[in-house]
Amino acid sequence: MYAPAVHDEVTGYAEYVDQQLEAIRASAHGLTEEQARLTPTRSALSIGGLVKHTSHVIAPPEEKGPRVEDDGEVTEAAYAAFMAGFALREDETLAATIEVFDRRRVAVVEWIRASDPAQEITVPPAPWYGLMSPSRTTLRYSFVHFVEELARHAGHADIIREQIDGATTLELTLADTGRPATPFAQPWTPTEPATP
Repeated sequence: MYAPAVHDEVTGYAEYVDQQLEAIRASAHGLTEEQARLTPTRSALSIGGLVKHTSHVIAPPEEKGPRVEDDGEVTEAAYAAFMAGFALREDETLAATIEVFDRRRVAVVEWIRASDPAQEITVPPAPWYGLMSPSRTTLRYSFVHFVEELARHAGHADIIREQIDGATTLELTLADTGRPATPFAQPWTPTEPATP
């Protein structure tokens, strides 16, 4: 958790990004490969898929490959490839996906900490919003958008995990990070299957 503190702007962005990444990672704590692929809501989202997609979002540019929207158009094949990034393939494991996620998490938080929020950048087109050309903005805009997107996916993960076994973010985060119990929650532990 990002506890209240007197920080500079860039530290705040880094801490909020890391907080959302911590919640997404914790959502997978204690899941089996089968559970990580479950889609218990009306959407096609799974915990494993959300960890995989988020790992792609935070990857450095050299690890991402071409973007779906680089040319301002989203082809059917490019869209299908993008959507496939929300699910673990049969040849992918949750453990390996988390390993990549953890490495990228550290790197992206360090990058944010070393950045100047006022730096001007060019962001690619976003055809799903009707923005067909690149736009000029600042890293500040990108950092806030980053927090927004990660928080949305952390919320998805909360709901999906609660549908799987009732576990909540606070207890999962305590267990995943090795933190002690609070007056409001105990670290998550697996429940024993009911005996007949």
